[in-house]
Amino acid sequence: MFGWALTFLVVALIAAVLGFGGIAGTAMGIAKLIFVIAIILFVISLVYGLISGRRPPTV
Repeated sequence: MFGWALTFLVVALIAAVLGFGGIAGTAMGIAKLIFVIAIILFVISLVYGLISGRRPPTV
């Protein structure tokens, strides 16, 4: 998901440099949305991993 966010960020930057403000704004909004969703999913999976209690096997 971070790859998609980075892709939309690059598209937004290129569109802004070329003067396409509407496209740049939309791409930047999509990039921010995807980034926030990725962070939320990461935190959820991190908490779930801590709660599930997976421990490395002991010898």
